[in-house]
Amino acid sequence: MPMLEVQDLHVAFQQGRKSEVEALRGVDLTLEKGERLGVVGESGAGKSMLAFAILNLIAEPGRVSQGRIMFHDRNLLDLSERDIRAVRGNRISMIFQDPMVTLNPVLSIGTQMMETLRAHRRISGAEARALCIAKLREVAIPSPESRLDAYPHELSGGLRQRVVIAIALLTDPELIIADEPTTALDVTIQAEIMALILKLCRENDVALILITHDLGVVAEVTQRLMIMYAGKCVETGATGAIINAPHHPYSAGLLRALPQNAARGTRLYQIPGAMPPITALPTGCAYHPRCARATALCKAEIPPLENGAACFHPLTAPEEVP
Repeated sequence: MPMLEVQDLHVAFQQGRKSEVEALRGVDLTLEKGERLGVVGESGAGKSMLAFAILNLIAEPGRVSQGRIMFHDRNLLDLSERDIRAVRGNRISMIFQDPMVTLNPVLSIGTQMMETLRAHRRISGAEARALCIAKLREVAIPSPESRLDAYPHELSGGLRQRVVIAIALLTDPELIIADEPTTALDVTIQAEIMALILKLCRENDVALILITHDLGVVAEVTQRLMIMYAGKCVETGATGAIINAPHHPYSAGLLRALPQNAARGTRLYQIPGAMPPITALPTGCAYHPRCARATALCKAEIPPLENGAACFHPLTAPEEVP
């Protein structure tokens, strides 16, 4: 039985008095204990919406309109606010993309870490402080004792993100959802943070959902991959298999757009067009206006997810391009 299973998940937003638009349109995923899943797609694909839905953080006018989110045989959507708080931040933690938004600028690092502990554990002040220091040391923050008394603005971007990771680890979660955890950092620090997340997940047997637009990152960190487009999963499978031989034209386009796949001195590849807004989705396959392989069938019907790809005309060889 998977640790986490998302079944036919739909998230809708009220538009006017009588109509709704869907940000997620029937998403399914499974995650085993200790497994690392990458969720990839352009901005607007629904990646962060999926994370917020799992944690029951969809705010009005949005709502989960259909589906189930099973975590150890319990549907998280059926839990009371009190019960979901026992899961959120405790058994499932989240790392957000901007630590300056995550961290309270007027509270010290130690205050924020100890508040997290006391929200989920019965623990003395001395025990909480000792555990906070241990977690800061675990994420390789130098002089952790003094860092507890520092404020977020006194730390570099890399150190702030390490603090956010330490907070996520405080309660020994079973699952970490990392939403673009290195977006606000420079390239060198990005590599360090991703290596740290991978190391901590392996050492603590923690499952990971890594949300990103960077296929190069997921190739290094994840075991399975889910490609999202316009609120749906268009391809899923082993990370290495998709990167080496994508079946969906969108997946192939993302891979072709990687800088390392372009010949030196040539223009980088760009998928034609742009992802449609959820308020103006085309009929049939949402990707068909940008796809060179689209036919009348693609324009008329939504392709089912079969053999790992939601496409009526999947690629059959690694050398094929969209």
